[in-house]
Amino acid sequence: MEPTSLFTAALGLHPPWQVTDVRFDQDAGRINFDVAYAKGSRFACPACEAAGQAVHDNRTRSWRHLNFFQYEAHIHAAVPRVRCSACGKTTQVPVPWARPQSGFTQLMEALVVTLCGAMPVNTVAKLLNVGDDRLWGILHHYVDEARTLEDHSDVTRLGVDETASRRGQNYISLFHDLDGKRLLFACEGRSQKAVAAFAEDLIAHHGDPQAIEHVCIDMSAAYIAGVAKHLPNAEVTFDAFHVIKLANEAVEEVRRKEVKTEPSLRGSRWTWLKSPENWNRRQLTDFHWLSRSRLQTANAWRLKESLRDLYASATDSIHAAMLFSAWYSWARRSRLDPFKRLALTLDKHLAGILATFDSRISNGRAEGINSLIQAAKARARGYRTTRSLIAISYLVAGNLKHLPASPFDTTSCSQPTAAADIS
Repeated sequence: MEPTSLFTAALGLHPPWQVTDVRFDQDAGRINFDVAYAKGSRFACPACEAAGQAVHDNRTRSWRHLNFFQYEAHIHAAVPRVRCSACGKTTQVPVPWARPQSGFTQLMEALVVTLCGAMPVNTVAKLLNVGDDRLWGILHHYVDEARTLEDHSDVTRLGVDETASRRGQNYISLFHDLDGKRLLFACEGRSQKAVAAFAEDLIAHHGDPQAIEHVCIDMSAAYIAGVAKHLPNAEVTFDAFHVIKLANEAVEEVRRKEVKTEPSLRGSRWTWLKSPENWNRRQLTDFHWLSRSRLQTANAWRLKESLRDLYASATDSIHAAMLFSAWYSWARRSRLDPFKRLALTLDKHLAGILATFDSRISNGRAEGINSLIQAAKARARGYRTTRSLIAISYLVAGNLKHLPASPFDTTSCSQPTAAADIS
């Protein structure tokens, strides 16, 4: 087999396309493949699909391909344009190895998507010796395309959370399918408008906002109002994680005030905030000594742990209401202002808190998905734009079914053929 025939087969080319020459540039570390179509070839019009159109002229183009050996591989071809006898338009014919307007082959783009799902884009750019802006263009294209094809018609239970997009008060809202364990939608901000945007996106993906039966959220007034307006049939559940988070914040507020007069509390922050089962030896020792004192922080910790026990022991919403009534009285009688305020806050949202004991839904799965997003953000040391963070969020947590497969998956290595006639 001649070298050009071998590389024609290796590149997955089909008539009328073939490799006509292979040039090795050792100084540049590149292998260049010249590809051409057979003389006399006719192509279908890209505009109206009329078959058998003659070539009008050519435009020379180049594409970066997967490396051959340790060298960069580049494909060069004179791409034909046809002047259609049916519609009268002059249009460039698409090549079978790359999408229009891209400087990369489809297999190279598939490799980029695969790698960026596992490592930072900047790292991938260095490995491939490509500018990261070009890689972001690839990711945005394929993530947007894959999301367009997603079907959300079966979504009925939703988890809503937020994560910081960068330092300061900058957040994105994340909407999760609690049954499908996937990120459905992400957008900038954490306002009522975010819920409205989700409802519109749900409709665009064949879902129905009125079919949403349960929504698990924190006690954000914006989310509560947004759900009531845009997801009218959803029962609101306030996630246990966020309730305990509020209790931890109250404990920390008590400790910060008391540590000014009680030096023994210095360095004990995580003793009070961590679950007892996660204490290390030092924290266990500190707790046994500090808990026997008359510290207000110790009383605050007992209130917080009693709330945690409520979630562990309540069998249903009626039982939980009885236990909460006792806890509420204790918190309101305490001399701890943060817990007095917390008790009022929880009482105001009691219906949504009690709902979790019947629906048994939580944002635990959503928190797990968020951890994937946070890990990706930490590896990349942040993202320059919110759009980039959202794209990566879909890539690592969206469970998108229509992304290009890895080029090393043997089922993905065939190339589509171009519509052409050889006369």
